[in-house]
Amino acid sequence: MPLESCMILLDNSEFMRNGDYIPTRLEAQSDAANMIVNQKTQSNPESTVGVIAMSSSGPSSGAELLVSPTDDLGKILSALHGVPLCGEMVRNGKDAVDIAASVQVATLALKHRRNKNGAQRIVLFVGSPLTCAEARGFIKAGEKLQKKKV
Repeated sequence: MPLESCMILLDNSEFMRNGDYIPTRLEAQSDAANMIVNQKTQSNPESTVGVIAMSSSGPSSGAELLVSPTDDLGKILSALHGVPLCGEMVRNGKDAVDIAASVQVATLALKHRRNKNGAQRIVLFVGSPLTCAEARGFIKAGEKLQKKKV
């Protein structure tokens, strides 16, 4: 398999407590991300994976980089299993997660990775409703990612 650098963006908002997936959406998301990490790291030993939580507690309440792109499986798995639920359901007319800011943080992390060879990937998990998001913002972000060959 080819060399890749992958960023996994996880939704850790309060909506992830919902039990429509067994046992919760957060656990189902964690299992899927775990499978992706195992596949990426086993396909090529030099492939790197990073993890970002899209809701963080504190004044910024934006994306939080948990692990920058690394090939250390232990770091990645500990970050995946240590993702806390935080954030509010809906913040003052905003969505529970800020996808645009999270993708921007992921792009910066991929830009400053160690091994510049290989493809860049962003895997985005969203389990909360996007009521305030505008399609124009997603189109603009997609065009920027396409320009940077992510």
